[in-house]
Parts: sequence; structure tokens; C-alpha cells
Amino acid sequence: MNDQRIPTVALGEGGPEVSAQGLGCMGMSFAYGPADADASRATLERALELGVTFFDTADMYGYGANEELLAPFVGSHREQVVLATKFGIETSAADPGALRVRNDRAYLRQCVEASLRRLGVDHIDLYYMHRRDLTAPIEETVSFMAELVREGKVGHLGLSEVTGRELRAAHAVHPISAVQSEWSLFSRDVEGDVVPVAAELGVGFVPYAPLGRGFLTGAFTDAGAELSPGDMRARLPRYSGDNAVANAALLAPLRAIAERTGATPGQIALAWVHGQARRHGLAVVPIPGTRRPDRVEENLGAVRIGLTEQDLAALEPIAGQVAGVRFPDMSFVSAGRR
Repeated sequence: MNDQRIPTVALGEGGPEVSAQGLGCMGMSFAYGPADADASRATLERALELGVTFFDTADMYGYGANEELLAPFVGSHREQVVLATKFGIETSAADPGALRVRNDRAYLRQCVEASLRRLGVDHIDLYYMHRRDLTAPIEETVSFMAELVREGKVGHLGLSEVTGRELRAAHAVHPISAVQSEWSLFSRDVEGDVVPVAAELGVGFVPYAPLGRGFLTGAFTDAGAELSPGDMRARLPRYSGDNAVANAALLAPLRAIAERTGATPGQIALAWVHGQARRHGLAVVPIPGTRRPDRVEENLGAVRIGLTEQDLAALEPIAGQVAGVRFPDMSFVSAGRR
């Protein structure tokens, strides 16, 4: 394996050193329809072989199944893998639509012990609060999470889908290494709030869905009509029906740049995300998800693509014209951003 093929960056001041692009593992067990476990395992191995060291999961992905899928891989490569998982969304296999956000100490303790057991590790490198319980002070939740760091069960702390104010309050209690939120050519609201605070505090940013859940790659044009039953993208407002038609039309500049440069639309979309590190002055480590080794190879090609000012100007208007919000119920996201 040649790790030098991918640059590494530190997530936050004193945070973990990770590959400049990670791998989101959710779709291997959850949300995007049926998956092939053997193909997923091959994807994990290929990613590591190519220098990816940062692997992202959560306890709610497949009701623990995603962590269990990663366990043998992590066990075989523990010293090379930076492992991130999350707590905070209580789910039920008996009622998949029932989601409850919990940040209390008892639930946190229950979750971290379950994740450690499923993953087969004695510590988690980066542990995120997946969503914030708006009834619980974030300072209190982070103080509970900090106990896990002192006990050696967790290396570093992260937050997901928080506001700049919430990040600042949390960071005052214990250093936060990373914030994870959706950030892509289709979703740029974080730039007005949390990104400037993260840059000021020296916190890294981990964009999830940097490929617009596959829509930016052209993998599908109407989730409701094309994707398998049970694929969550069919329930997301921007990817079906009239919204999908309108949003597909926005991708013409992306396709044109890809054609001119000999890259794929997905590589250009990811290169744009990587470029935000320099633009905003902070570490940015996107975690595109895939279940195929060849897609890992394609996505990693974006790491060394530089976009011109003309390219950036052509892509700039896209986010402001996107039809539809990110989730059907945006109250599930702190501050209810687009």
C-alpha cells in the first residue's frame, strides 16, 4: 500500500491525522437499497490500499449492522484506520420511521459501549454527536462526551449538523476536532454560519453527501422512478419529480467542465468541495460513500484536480437555484437549515 498517494490532514488542532478524503460507509448497510456485503468489504480494502485511512459509520446505520460490517476490516488494519462513529439518534427496527434524538448521559453510555462491542475495538478515534437534542444544553452533552475521552474510550470529539453558536459553546467545554454536515454544490448553507466559526476555532470540517447522494454524478435523475424500493433518496424532496427535473438542468456547467478536463462530473463536484479548504481556511475532508471499488478509485481522482477561477464562477450559482430542501422534515436538523 502507498499511503503517499493521498495527502493527509489534521482534523482540528490536535485532532487525528487522516487521509484528505475519507469513505462514508452508511450505504453499505443502510438507506440506499440492497447492498452486497462481499462487494462492500472489497471496497473497504481497496480504499485502504489506495491510501484512504478515514472511515465513517454510525450506530444507527442498519441498527448497528454497519458497525458490525466494518469490525473485521478494522480488526485487520487497526493501526492504519481512523475510525469515526456517532451516537444520538435512537431508532427501532420494529418501526424504522420512528426516530428520536437523545443526548442524555445514560443513552450516551449505552451507545458507546454498544459501538465498541460491535466494532470490536477498545476505543473510537472520533466520536460524533449525530444530532442535537434541542431540549438539552449542548455544553452538558459535550461534558458527558468528554468523560469518554478521559476514560480512553474515545480519542476525539465531533458534532454533526450544528450551528456556529452551538459549535462555539461546545468547543468551550472540550476541544471539538470535527463538524460533519452536508456540504456540496447543492448544499452550501453551512458557509454562512458554522464554517466561519470552525475556521476561527481550528475545527476540521467533514462534508457528508458531497456528491449530492449520487445525483451530482448522474447516477440517477429521478429517485422516485429509478431507485430500488426502500431507497431513502426517493423520500428526499430534491431528487424526485419536478424538483429532480429542475435540479438536473442545473448540472450543465458541471458536465461541461468534466468533459473539457477529461474528468467525471463526480470528480469535479468533489474537487469543488476540496477547494473549500483553501477558500475558507480550514481542513475539509469529504467522505463520499460508495459500495464499489471502482467508484473509490474514481472519487480519489478528485484529490488532485484543481479548478480554475472560470470553473468556479460557472459552478457558483448552482446552490442558490436548487429546488427542494434536504430532508422532508428539516426540524431534524439543528436550526432547520436548507
